[in-house]
Amino acid sequence: MNLLLIAVGAALVNNVVLSQCLGLCPFIGVSQKVETAAGMGGAVIFVMTITSAVTSLINNFILKKLDIMFLQTIVFILVIAVLVGFIELFLKKMMPKLYAVLGEYLPSVTTNCAVLGIALINVQKNYGFLASVANGFGTAVGFAVAIVIMAGIREKIEYNNIPESFKGTPIVLVTAGLMAMAFFGFSGLIR
Repeated sequence: MNLLLIAVGAALVNNVVLSQCLGLCPFIGVSQKVETAAGMGGAVIFVMTITSAVTSLINNFILKKLDIMFLQTIVFILVIAVLVGFIELFLKKMMPKLYAVLGEYLPSVTTNCAVLGIALINVQKNYGFLASVANGFGTAVGFAVAIVIMAGIREKIEYNNIPESFKGTPIVLVTAGLMAMAFFGFSGLIR
């Protein structure tokens, strides 16, 4: 039950994009069409869940044991880059259909600061292995939900009569602010 609360809290209450402002680059850049947003969301779910698991193990069994916690950020960045590379190679070789769907988004996940941010948050909150995986998965699902909702809204407002000064990124940021306020309503969901 605690793991479910962590996952739901990460997805809705502490949404990585709308309340923590992590991962805004792909959120704004890839949210123009629902299909591309869903592909990016899927890639983030896949990578962030695996990254949370691996960084938890590395942190608990290597960095803490050797008392080299000061290398966390560098090690986590390297782990994310290597994992994305291995995942990309594995999917290309073993699951070409899944690679065709996620392939173009995997390299951009490497530079998504939300992936590194959640790995560091898992350490900061002293989450164990299962809690880290639940938090990573929940956060990634929250990212996917937010980016798909934003893409759907952007597809609809594309045909609206918007003042010239609000076209493009400004209306996206206003929409993101309104979405953040809507997601704030979930704060009473979990204590």
